[in-house]
Amino acid sequence: MSSSKTPVDGAVQSPRKFAALQDPGFRAYFLTSAMAMMADSIEHVISYWVVFQRFHSPALGGYAMLSHWLPMLFFGVLSGALADRYDPRRLIQIGMGLFMLCSLTWGILFWTDTLQEWHAAAILTIHGFAAVFWLPASQVMLYDIVGREQLPSAVRLNATSRQLGLLAGPAIGGAILLALGPVYGILVNVAFYAPLVWWLWKAPYGPKYRKEQLPPRPVRGFADIVLTIKGVRGNIVITSMLLLAGATSMLVSNSYQAQMPNFATDLGHGEEGVLYTMLLGADAFGALTGGIVLESSGWLTPKPSTAFILVMLWCCALAAFAMTNVYPLALVLLFCAGFVELSFNSMIQTLIQLNAPTEIRGRVLGLYNMAAAGLRAFSGIFVGIGGALLNVHWSLAISAGLLLSITFFLRFRVRSSITDGRLT
Repeated sequence: MSSSKTPVDGAVQSPRKFAALQDPGFRAYFLTSAMAMMADSIEHVISYWVVFQRFHSPALGGYAMLSHWLPMLFFGVLSGALADRYDPRRLIQIGMGLFMLCSLTWGILFWTDTLQEWHAAAILTIHGFAAVFWLPASQVMLYDIVGREQLPSAVRLNATSRQLGLLAGPAIGGAILLALGPVYGILVNVAFYAPLVWWLWKAPYGPKYRKEQLPPRPVRGFADIVLTIKGVRGNIVITSMLLLAGATSMLVSNSYQAQMPNFATDLGHGEEGVLYTMLLGADAFGALTGGIVLESSGWLTPKPSTAFILVMLWCCALAAFAMTNVYPLALVLLFCAGFVELSFNSMIQTLIQLNAPTEIRGRVLGLYNMAAAGLRAFSGIFVGIGGALLNVHWSLAISAGLLLSITFFLRFRVRSSITDGRLT
């Protein structure tokens, strides 16, 4: 199966500044998706607070992490196959409907004061499957909306909107929780998902609007994983980016955020307050800044060699953060880590999208989400359990060092595969 042709080293031409925002369809999708991402974050703020206050269960907190990522690990490619076979707009709407159902169910259980641990586990599981319907289909939608030329801008801006949601969600969620309480707050949150559902209803995108009409492929379930891997294994850009995404997610991902109270305590700011909040938000603010700066400057044209270098820089920033005991330096390093993380994550997704064969784009993106999101479930083992055996400083530093070594090795193998100006 052939892949799309790309310039040397998989590079793509740099688009205009904020190019995707010049497309009215993407502007609507950007705004409504940002609201949905914010709603997701608000739900976590309110539901996690109530669950903690009611049960004080570390096991339930651990299950929240597993239920968030494991469905993508097992069903990411299947979801991508559905996005190839059916209208991605409807898959996203199913995902939004499940998110809305979760918030509504939380609200009813809070209101009737009948919440039990098995209720919470069931809702968290449904929430994880909602993301499975949402993510691969939403990435297929990006290509449908903006096309190949503006895709790097669209992917970067979409990642930026996610960071905006992560920053705004806790603040707005906390304000709603304080003003309305958990019952009415979580019910109001349902409305934030509605604009995306409504816009997708008549949005002129999806299979019947594509210029290139391909015969639908049957959905083969778990067999699609093997078939998709076979379909892209000859494309060095896709395979190297999938391996890079999987390694970053499995070894580090965002697992250090869960350990932030430990880092804050050792830095002398473990108590609640502005300084602790700044430490929590530095990473997300760096990512948000990265999206804005890269879009306004046109820096960092997507290509594999740049993605490898950015991951190496991320490893160095996190290792340095893990070992520092100077609070201002820790803030700077987290900010830099967030900036670089958004840069390489959006670049990896762009390169995979641009090189994916048209007929299996959804499946390839499902494989990407399986690696980039699903494998995050295991990062807690390396950083969290490793931190229990040693301490979180050494576990994060060692994980970052191991990822640095793997990235260097992958970069060497990819570089050795480039001969005579062609990818082999």
